[in-house]
Amino acid sequence: MARTRAFDTEAAVSRAMDLFWTRGYEATSVRDLTQHLGIGQGSLYAAFGDKDGLYRAALEHYRSTLAAAALRDLAEGADVRAAVRALLTERVRIAVGQGGRGCLAVNAVCERLPEDTATRRTVRDMQDASREALTELLRAARERGEIAARHDPHTLASFLVTFLNGLLVSAKITPDARALEPLVDVALTALD
Repeated sequence: MARTRAFDTEAAVSRAMDLFWTRGYEATSVRDLTQHLGIGQGSLYAAFGDKDGLYRAALEHYRSTLAAAALRDLAEGADVRAAVRALLTERVRIAVGQGGRGCLAVNAVCERLPEDTATRRTVRDMQDASREALTELLRAARERGEIAARHDPHTLASFLVTFLNGLLVSAKITPDARALEPLVDVALTALD
């Protein structure tokens, strides 16, 4: 008879996400995970296959929670500059938190690529979703006359995603929102 899983896998994935986010994939051992999650190694393997499977689940959890919330907030913004500013500054605030742990997705790219194609796919999907949401926001703003008609919304959105990636890496080096937020003002000049 198969044993019933005695732990909440969603809560375990959320806790694993925090551990991977703080320590990184390589610096997090299976033992670290089992101790942090309060489960046995057999339970981890039964639920997720292996450490890599749990890491994938953690990235997906990040995508469906924090990354999805950022996109929802962006869609609710009325004024394009205020919406983009809020998106960028909120991401900086999260990235500098806990001593500058950065962004889980950007950290994953820096640590796991080019070898880990599954991580590349997951993070590319996140970035594509961000780019598409920004493109739609910028397209609507251009139609309302909030940004100049000469701007290509897709190119401008691609720039903002690229800028945000660099900003999130910088947040690990300089985990000080006051030092990084003025850079957001510079990036917003691209909307002029």
